[in-house]
Amino acid sequence: MKFRSKMIDVGCLNHFTRVVNTITKLNKTCVLRLTPDNLYFVLSGKVANGGVSMWCELLQVNFFDEYQIEGVSPDANEICLEVAPENLSRALKTAQNAKSVKIKLTKKHCPCLTLAAELPSLSSVSRVVTHDIPVDVIPRRLWHDYKEPSMPDFDVSIYLPPLKTMKNVVDRMKNLSNFLVIEANLSGEMNLKIETDLVSVTTHFKDLGNPPWGDDASQSRSQSRDPAAMAHARLDIKKLLQFLMGQQVNPSKAMCNIVHKRIVHLIFLHEDVSLQYFIPAVA
Repeated sequence: MKFRSKMIDVGCLNHFTRVVNTITKLNKTCVLRLTPDNLYFVLSGKVANGGVSMWCELLQVNFFDEYQIEGVSPDANEICLEVAPENLSRALKTAQNAKSVKIKLTKKHCPCLTLAAELPSLSSVSRVVTHDIPVDVIPRRLWHDYKEPSMPDFDVSIYLPPLKTMKNVVDRMKNLSNFLVIEANLSGEMNLKIETDLVSVTTHFKDLGNPPWGDDASQSRSQSRDPAAMAHARLDIKKLLQFLMGQQVNPSKAMCNIVHKRIVHLIFLHEDVSLQYFIPAVA
């Protein structure tokens, strides 16, 4: 197993750092899956048990100037590593103005991702800061837990309102309740609601638009649906806010799929990054 890569472009480095910072806000550990064409950050919480799950996909050619991988075998040319994203984020923070950043898989006292940042220097002697980030290599028999999640057979799919507005609304609501109901229909309307014994608050959004999924099989439930009928899910408000607060991807498209009373599936797209987040509904 071998992996080595190099980033030179400062824009790519900053973009990669923002993605890692987003992942850091969501969980203490995640799986980094490396393939010849892509990198994936995966959080495989069992939604059935109330855990969130996440899938973040990056096209390596858009970030790295050099990228070489030799997976566990010729027929399984990939590597799966468990890593603490905060350690990776901390290492990237020291590399913000670097002339180049190399990341490779090494064997020290344990398997590590070694990040070496060549920093600008006033003398002819180069300054290199090196970080060894411990990782656990995930055996091939467990890889099936970290494959791309299937698109849920949703009832409603809708574009999200401006994320800053949504974040501010949810942030205020968290002071009043631990749970929030998100509901939407196929007429571009979405409501965020909280209800307690003392107070009932609803924020309405309209004219958001609904993504055209075409003949996608997962759209089958929504094609025959009354456009005005609301699908809803009751969520732990902290899990939704954690995602909205943490995201630094600044997506060009943000969508929400709702499986009635079961799950909310958020999708953020930004050029070369796609980020999916699954939040289970609570009763």
